[in-house]
Amino acid sequence: MCAFCGKIDENFLCEKCNKKFEKLTNVHIQKHKNKTYAEHIYMFKYTDIRREILEYKFDDKAYYYKTISQVFLKNKKICEILKTYDIIIPVPIHNKRRKERGYNQSALIAKEFCKNINELEYEDILIKKKNTIAQSTLNKEQREENAKDAYIAKNCIDMYKIKENKQDIIYNKNVLIFDDIYTTGATANECAKAIREANPSKVGILTIAKD
Repeated sequence: MCAFCGKIDENFLCEKCNKKFEKLTNVHIQKHKNKTYAEHIYMFKYTDIRREILEYKFDDKAYYYKTISQVFLKNKKICEILKTYDIIIPVPIHNKRRKERGYNQSALIAKEFCKNINELEYEDILIKKKNTIAQSTLNKEQREENAKDAYIAKNCIDMYKIKENKQDIIYNKNVLIFDDIYTTGATANECAKAIREANPSKVGILTIAKD
């Protein structure tokens, strides 16, 4: 079923909705030299897909992940970008919020990417240790303070730094962090900072939309 219109479709995205979002899609790549990540890639302006994202996150419509994933996977440029990364990591939500919502919207889509892109591996190694205030309710300065030190990588010091057995996970790898919305970049920056402790080769940010 196509989540956006309810039409039965084995690919989870009907032709009509696909054409609609193709017109709105424009793959943006913003390079950064003074941040903890090298680039930010996104597909939509937030205003163009706001309703769909809000319904997906807050209206108990986890099944939207299939349709949103297809919007990305039907785009050749996005698929080529995904193939340049080794690992994709979803931005986590706090355990309390996950219990309330029932799912992490970013994790569902990231896993779907890995099912379709052989070069990409899924790793759920980020933890949100603070149940922060919703970023959407805050201004830029408040968002930065709210997100500060909110994320850590699981056992980063013990597991992910180089060891004699070389059994590291993200050391010297190209790592892509996935989230739904990018506004000020505060969340992206803090997640990338946590990942940087494991010494990846490159860190990028991919989001559905930018506000």
